Amino acid sequence: MKNNRRNFIKSSAALASLSVLPTSIWASNNNQMLRTAHIGVGGMGAADLNDIASHKSVEVVALCDVDSNALKAASKLHPNAKLFKDYRVMFKEINNLIDAVIVSTPDHSHAPASMLAMELNKSVYCQKPLTHHVSEARAMRKMAKDKNLITQMGIQVHSFYDYKLATLLIQSGIIGKVSTVRAWSPKNWGYDGPKPKGSDSVPENLDWNLWLGTAVNREFKDKLYHPGNWRKIVDYGCGTLGDMGVHIFDTPYNALELDVPLTIKNKCRKPNGFGFPENNEVTYEFPGTKYTTEKLKWIWQDGSGAPKNHKDLKLPNKEKLPLQGAMFIGEKGRLLLPHFMELPKLIVDGEYVDLDLSELEKSGKITNKPVRDYGGESYLHYHQFVDACLGKDNCTAPFSYSARLTETILLGVIAGRFPGKTLHWDNNLAKFKEEEANKYLDSPYREF
Repeated sequence: MKNNRRNFIKSSAALASLSVLPTSIWASNNNQMLRTAHIGVGGMGAADLNDIASHKSVEVVALCDVDSNALKAASKLHPNAKLFKDYRVMFKEINNLIDAVIVSTPDHSHAPASMLAMELNKSVYCQKPLTHHVSEARAMRKMAKDKNLITQMGIQVHSFYDYKLATLLIQSGIIGKVSTVRAWSPKNWGYDGPKPKGSDSVPENLDWNLWLGTAVNREFKDKLYHPGNWRKIVDYGCGTLGDMGVHIFDTPYNALELDVPLTIKNKCRKPNGFGFPENNEVTYEFPGTKYTTEKLKWIWQDGSGAPKNHKDLKLPNKEKLPLQGAMFIGEKGRLLLPHFMELPKLIVDGEYVDLDLSELEKSGKITNKPVRDYGGESYLHYHQFVDACLGKDNCTAPFSYSARLTETILLGVIAGRFPGKTLHWDNNLAKFKEEEANKYLDSPYREF
């Protein structure tokens, strides 16, 4: 697939071979405005567009979507932006007007769009999970580094109060070295049913060929792929693990300064070649860090009934667990991090212990008042990206970090192809010891 991907980028870049300007083009703008192009403006893309555009130094110059209805709705809010349905055409026609690109497409199109943008020296904000395949995550990380580009993955909660607080608490040693992390979500972005038969007429507002992009060709089925349910399908999404897992993994992964795992095992139903399992229990083993014991065990559970009862998850006063969240198990206690917009809770000897945040507040590392409405914090992660592009800040979820987090997530997804089998990952070679698993690290790109 490497050659195939390289050829795609090469041919696409040739389409966009008008003057390729350096990433600092915005620095020469008299108005110091960051000119953004948005690929995918429906659903989460609409939210991304809103939060990026809310920055006073952003000028939205281009909107791109394969769904004309989404494009029409977005254009009403940004009437001066140029409209496109094919991002390759967008780059060909107005490449020199674009400083940064926001990619908010289904997962399978993240890498093709982002790689082309980076090839053209654009700063990129890409939604999570960063890529659909491990090979793409490695390629995006490398290109961002080689070209020294400003990048950010769309995990908004990374910049929220409660998650930053949990990171500081863990790294302060509040529960000692961590031996185990348990994380869970009862959401179900899986599909255990049969592969659908037949096809439906493609609606007039949708360009199905462009929606498929580099993914395998498939007949259109109404309400199955677009909009909404593509996360459940192996060819286009990454299941619950790729959706909620990225959010819930992020803070423990960041706080413990983890790299990619040594082993991965997924307890789930047998693969059906079409949809992801509706229930997964993925166990990772990570090499130790200064915040963990010699090795770290990580258990993820998703789907109906998650998580299963376990002593590690028992709460004081017989309280119920939050619907989604993570539990750090350390030498001196446990730290519960609900998902989301709830304070982390310290548990020692089976009882809650009040958090003393005075030192963190005095140091300025954390404010004394958490924000308790989503809108009050949702823009922070986006504005951080814009400010970084303008040389005023640094991104906290650049591709150097988020590609490793995504790789970890995707290794768990691949393990679902081999239920109950422990897979061994070689970080240096980017290969499994089990040769049969390596074919799922990438896939050929379709010409479209």
